[in-house]
Amino acid sequence: MTKKNICRLSAALLIALSISTYSCKQTDGHAADAPDHDYSAITEAEEADHEHSGGNEIELPAENAENFGVVTTEIVPGAFSEVVEVSGTIVPSPSDKSTVSARSAGIVTIARGISEGNAVSAGQTIATISARGVAGGDANEAAAIELRAAKRELDRATPLHDDGIISTRDFNEIKRRYEIARAASAGSTGTGTVATAPTSGVITSLLVNQGQYVEAGEPLATISGNSSLVLRADLPEREVGFLNSISGAKIRTSYNDEIIDLASISGKLMSAPSGANASGGYIPVYFSLSNDGRLVNGAFCDVYLLGREKPSVITVPVNAVSEQQGNFFVYVRLSADHYEKRPVKLGHTDGASYEIVSGLHQGDVVVTEGMTYVRLAESSGNIPEGHSHNH
Repeated sequence: MTKKNICRLSAALLIALSISTYSCKQTDGHAADAPDHDYSAITEAEEADHEHSGGNEIELPAENAENFGVVTTEIVPGAFSEVVEVSGTIVPSPSDKSTVSARSAGIVTIARGISEGNAVSAGQTIATISARGVAGGDANEAAAIELRAAKRELDRATPLHDDGIISTRDFNEIKRRYEIARAASAGSTGTGTVATAPTSGVITSLLVNQGQYVEAGEPLATISGNSSLVLRADLPEREVGFLNSISGAKIRTSYNDEIIDLASISGKLMSAPSGANASGGYIPVYFSLSNDGRLVNGAFCDVYLLGREKPSVITVPVNAVSEQQGNFFVYVRLSADHYEKRPVKLGHTDGASYEIVSGLHQGDVVVTEGMTYVRLAESSGNIPEGHSHNH
């Protein structure tokens, strides 16, 4: 809790206690100046509000509500998608994943600073492979020797050709042998070949150990670019009827409470999922994503699969709902200074809002922020001035 919220909470407790004390003084039969309640002052509108609330009104002066950040919103029915909540995992996109392979057979020497989780640039050295000391000799060292010899021959022949001492035909043959030797030693340092990163990204796995012998073409490491990702959502088989209505999704990652609508990061359903792909009681549903920096490869998340839109649905933000002993409530403002604790029945949630099946109606004014302070006023047991629960 922030320092600001702690201050607000402390102030709310003090005010709740002071209001409660004030109410006790007003109803204390031993107080010399305590007047009787004037029941004739209760208007018909106030009486109707009292009867509607079942005698459970909560008093919180409008000035205090404003100071403590209590915000209310009038209920206006609107469109709300059918939702199925499932679990999911963020994985690398195949198009954004690359493999570093050995260019020759030999013993692997992993480059300094290379390990899983390290970021690398395209062309950066990942490892060198050398066959020196291995039975059969080092082909890379032999190729390097051939290249050096061909280069010396070309350097000697070039001025002789320029002076007309050797023919163009002989010079071209010398040059051809040099090009062949250079191609044969491509990627070789003279003591081995170099394996480099084909793309920039993060090393997600090292597939070999220091000093391990590998064959030419054997994979050494995998790299994920992390700019394009894939969401895999596991839909239970019992929800197979929901497959054809999936229109999008929202997610909440395991490391952040923020709800991310996939539409905001170019999320698209990759293909029409099929119940035939079910495995272990679940049907995988895949979305392609553009990572804007908020997503981490390999993270688990809650997924809210969105289906067809339903019109005229009453919804409230998740923060507006209070759970107490397995029951759900919202706080409805009855007047500027009075609120009511209203039981509601919840439907689906898309992570940001709840569908309200019963308990609220169009035009009701619900507390959507600062609910804690209304609950504090409720716990003080205040009776609104001019009201009595013993009519």
